[in-house]
Parts: sequence; structure tokens; C-alpha cells
Amino acid sequence: MASSSSRGSTPARGRAGAARAPNEVRIIGGQWKRTRLPVANRPGLRPTPDRVRETLFNWLGQDLSGWQVVDAFAGSGALGLEAASRGAARVLLVEHEGAQVDALWALVRRLEGAEAVVRVERGNALTVLARLAPASQDLILLDPPFDAGVHEKALAHAVPSLSRHGWLYLEAPTRWSDELLAPHGLRCARHLKAGAVHAHLLQRSDEPS
Repeated sequence: MASSSSRGSTPARGRAGAARAPNEVRIIGGQWKRTRLPVANRPGLRPTPDRVRETLFNWLGQDLSGWQVVDAFAGSGALGLEAASRGAARVLLVEHEGAQVDALWALVRRLEGAEAVVRVERGNALTVLARLAPASQDLILLDPPFDAGVHEKALAHAVPSLSRHGWLYLEAPTRWSDELLAPHGLRCARHLKAGAVHAHLLQRSDEPS
């Protein structure tokens, strides 16, 4: 989910046939399935499409029980809340915009049981990623602004906190080949192109295929 400060501008990330962000998205699976999440009508704020999120969580499996998850560029929180809905034990939503942080807290309070699992933090995604405990995260969700040039830095800051068998999701305007990922010790396990978006599910390159 992008916001003007945390995930890029609408022109840089626009989908075919979509002039602006929808006013809501839905949680696709888990305990909060079909719950609708409001999306503020603010320039640059738009969710990862349902199709892409559904594919991502099909790749990961429907049950994320016990997982430690960080959504580093949270925006509307759709990715992180989807993980929480599917059983993640702890989900950290990181967002820079103060108004959006307030909106995320309001969502967490509305979802039954979410306050025990989901924490919202206002801050810089790269700074937060850098201070996470080594090898502590089972799933790291990275959807930085397409026009901010931080994908490389986001990967570099995220990898140390990725657990031995963990997964890293990267959303980008171009495909990241294994050659580009190799310096980070990563390889691409799954890839999907949907409109202007390339969705990658990554894992450590020393993990078996």
C-alpha cells in the first residue's frame, strides 16, 4: 500500500485503467475475511490490488500461524493486516505520515483481537528495518515508493532481520533478476507482473528451491 511519503506517487505507480486510489480494499482471507478497509482519498495513497495480494498469500500458504511480520511501508496496512488475519503472531506496520498512522491505529482497534497482534509505528522504514533483531522476521513486506529510488536500500536494510527460512516480498516497477538479488544473498522464488507492478517473493539464496 503506497502513500505519498511511504510508497510513491500515483503517476509513478498507476495501474492501467485506474486514475486514483479506490476508497476501500478488502481483507481476502483469514479471521477478518471480507472486512473492508478504508483508503484515504489522498494523492499517492493506493493499495496493492486484491489480485496481487491474493496471489502473494497463495504463494505463502493460507496459514501464517506464529509468524513474525513487518510491513515496512504500510500505507493503508492492507498487506500487514492480511498477514495478521491469517494467523501471524506479531505484525509491525511502519508508516511515516502522521495522519495515516492515526488511521491505521483506528483500523487496528476496530478489528477484533488485532490489538494483541498488530503494532503501528510512525517512523522511517529504513531506520526501523535496520534496528530489527537479526534473523527475527518470518515475512518482510517491502513496497517502497517507485520513484524514490530506495528499493536497493530497503533490501539491504531488510535482509539481516530475515529469518533463516523466511520470505521477503518486494513490489517494484521492474523485475529484479537473481543476478540483481545475488549481492543481497537473495533469489526470486516467485514473480508476478500485474499492470505496472512486479511482485516478487524472495528467499535467501542458500535455501533449496
